[in-house]
Amino acid sequence: MPAMDILYTVSGFAVGVIVGLTGVGGGSLMTPLLVLVFGVPPATAVGTDLLYAALTKAGGTVAHGNKGHIDWRITGRLALGSIPAAAITLYVLSQLPKSNNVIGALISHGLGFALVLTAVAILFGRKLRDYAAKHDDSSLRQQHLGKITVAVGVVLGVLVTISSVGAGALGVAALFFLYPKLPTIRIVGSDIAHAVPLTLVAGLGHWLLGGVDWALLGALLLGSLPGIWLGTQVSAKIPEHVLRRVLASVLVIIGGKLIIA
Repeated sequence: MPAMDILYTVSGFAVGVIVGLTGVGGGSLMTPLLVLVFGVPPATAVGTDLLYAALTKAGGTVAHGNKGHIDWRITGRLALGSIPAAAITLYVLSQLPKSNNVIGALISHGLGFALVLTAVAILFGRKLRDYAAKHDDSSLRQQHLGKITVAVGVVLGVLVTISSVGAGALGVAALFFLYPKLPTIRIVGSDIAHAVPLTLVAGLGHWLLGGVDWALLGALLLGSLPGIWLGTQVSAKIPEHVLRRVLASVLVIIGGKLIIA
């Protein structure tokens, strides 16, 4: 195996461990790692990471589905907004000029913005849920809950297609706010189930635009799958709040660098 492929696999393993420990961080860490450390073009990093996410989260969807942890109505509402939004975003990207770095710059800045939002979601997601639970009698939110969920799907569809970030922590934070009485495990399961078709559609779209490196994808999967397993096994031994704060701080730093660049 070439030395670079080994480095990709090791990086995939490291990110996989973090995902297993915290439940978030896949796209949030993988894409900027590929762009900033390995110099992978932003469009290629995003497209490859989207398919990486689709494949790794498919197993989680099956597991959550078998245990009844998925609210398919919520998943369907999110997908109703996100899938068309992803398709439209891909079309817009396909129309941008290829002669200069317009697409790369757009993706880099979009990635930075999504990383900062993800950091906020990681830090304040549970507080947002507590606030929503205390104000769950909001008639406006209850009357338009379905439409608001579809609108959230639209936002996630655009963000995920541009940056590969947002399907995890941002989706969970939004569902915490909209459905504060729903058990956490069903929030997580529904979000993972929605992420699979979204990242698959967006990833295949980037592939059609020439933005997927299949060898890189294989090397990342080779390391990340055992990494996720290991992180899951030891997650109970490390304080979650410490990990989440460290992860959020890293994402803010990386996101700020990408936005300013």
